[in-house]
Amino acid sequence: MNTKITGKIIVVGDNIDTDQIYPGRFLAITDPKEIGSHCLCGVSEDIAPNFPKGGIVVAGRNFGCGSSREHAPIALLSMGASAVLADSFARIFFRNAVNLGLLPVICKGISAGTVTVQETGEALPCEQLGDQAMKILEAGGIKPLMRARFGKQ
Repeated sequence: MNTKITGKIIVVGDNIDTDQIYPGRFLAITDPKEIGSHCLCGVSEDIAPNFPKGGIVVAGRNFGCGSSREHAPIALLSMGASAVLADSFARIFFRNAVNLGLLPVICKGISAGTVTVQETGEALPCEQLGDQAMKILEAGGIKPLMRARFGKQ
């Protein structure tokens, strides 16, 4: 399966944990727009208000480490992120992202698929996701996939 994603990027560093992605003090918020407005505020308060719809978060190693809260990928989606590219992901964050419909892409050395930097033409190799993960993502997440599979609304 060959998936092409494009978008403006924001670059964050290594070991961005779930509390930096979506701090625990905001866990009681339920409005998606407000959730998105606090995304990555543990890295910089300027990211969410300036994040382009459909943008891509580019990270280093161990993105999404820390707690297993689903709020981290929910916040990224609510902020408008279409994907996260990283050298590596915390295992639970990676699975939560897939299940919630956020595309996680492992690109060793970022900073078979490729990432092409449009301005320079440089191509970076990326790991391909398995068929089941792609089915979940194509459905928009695990819940929409199960609803479609079992015919429930």
